[in-house]
Amino acid sequence: MMERERLYRTEALILHRTEFGEADRLLHVFTPHLGRLRLLAKGVRKVSSRKAGHVELFTHVNLLVARGSTLDIVSQAEVLEPFRQLHEDLERASMAYYVGELVIRFTEEQDANAPLFYLTRSTFERLCTARDPLLALRFFELHALGLTGYRPQLYFCVACQKRLELVPSYFSPSMGGVLCPRHKGQVESMAPLTLPAFKVLRYMQTEPWEQVATLRLSAQIHLELESHLRDFIVHVLERQLKSVEFIRRLRREQWVNAFEHRS
Repeated sequence: MMERERLYRTEALILHRTEFGEADRLLHVFTPHLGRLRLLAKGVRKVSSRKAGHVELFTHVNLLVARGSTLDIVSQAEVLEPFRQLHEDLERASMAYYVGELVIRFTEEQDANAPLFYLTRSTFERLCTARDPLLALRFFELHALGLTGYRPQLYFCVACQKRLELVPSYFSPSMGGVLCPRHKGQVESMAPLTLPAFKVLRYMQTEPWEQVATLRLSAQIHLELESHLRDFIVHVLERQLKSVEFIRRLRREQWVNAFEHRS
């Protein structure tokens, strides 16, 4: 049996990092062909480190990695795309944290999911450039669910399996999607789904981002989509997400600041 090569090279997205020891960092990275990995970046917290600027959060990097007995070690790092706006804009950075947390929660270590990798990379780019970054976030949520085996059912009633008409309906995370109006009150965890939100969900699920990006949604529709998709994700993961509370706190602070400015 051939021994694995000691060094390997991979592109990666840096999703999360924590301090490790006195000068190291533990990186959670997502790769297209090796899945999610935990890698040790030795000495990057030293002032003299040449790797420090190449292993920042939310960057797309090319890594040369040495296999270790417990953790593999980053030997070299080269930035392919820094996604600078995610470091300069706190609101967009909070969204990137959320994307990173979702990828970590939805994947197992070393379980490759190339389509999810490319969706994540594209989402970081869209969070930097999109006119409506919240729409990019909703698009990511819906398609990440599909790529990890939890695609919400939007075309057939999850209770009676009849084809859904485009009318005001109900959304049930526990049932896995949309219920037709005849099941009103029959399922405990169901919430009203307005017709505009229903249409947007279907459009996002079936159309490419280039088409979805042209949508202009009201604040009310944005909030409804966020509520349905977050409830669905929490049900699937069976846990709350830390980054969601951070986003809510940031949003509350922005509202307070805006109110005080108007006063």
